[in-house]
Amino acid sequence: MPVAGRRTETAFRALILAFGLLKRVMEPFFTRFGISGSQWGVLRVLHRAQEEGQGAIRLTDLSTRLLIRPPSVTGTIDRLERMGLVARRVSATDQRAREVGLTPAGRRLMRRILKEHPAQVSVVLAGLGSSEQDELHRLLEQMSAHMERMLDGSARLSGTG
Repeated sequence: MPVAGRRTETAFRALILAFGLLKRVMEPFFTRFGISGSQWGVLRVLHRAQEEGQGAIRLTDLSTRLLIRPPSVTGTIDRLERMGLVARRVSATDQRAREVGLTPAGRRLMRRILKEHPAQVSVVLAGLGSSEQDELHRLLEQMSAHMERMLDGSARLSGTG
């Protein structure tokens, strides 16, 4: 394999490893609050939506914001609903659509988690200095923008277009 190919493969494997380790490091944090990492993602999106003045959001919009398929969101919502943290209702603007929002218990849980979450994130990123964290942020934003272009067809799927 040419040097450039090895470099690309090594960088890709390091990225996959880092994301896997991030999940393993964060899961115990969320478990302390009785939820999983995927449930945290849903709760965080719903919390942000409420902060933006939306009482609830459509399940399809939730799926889009989380970058996961609707069936996966539905299973997570089912579990959160059984826990009393979210509630579903028919959309006021489209009777065919379902919306989901935080319940009072969900909002209380989010307040508890968000008190400790910044410290947990700081611990996770403590292996990098502040300039390295800035660089990581810049690189991840750049990579995300490229992958979004790939998905909308404006960048080649094979290569760096």
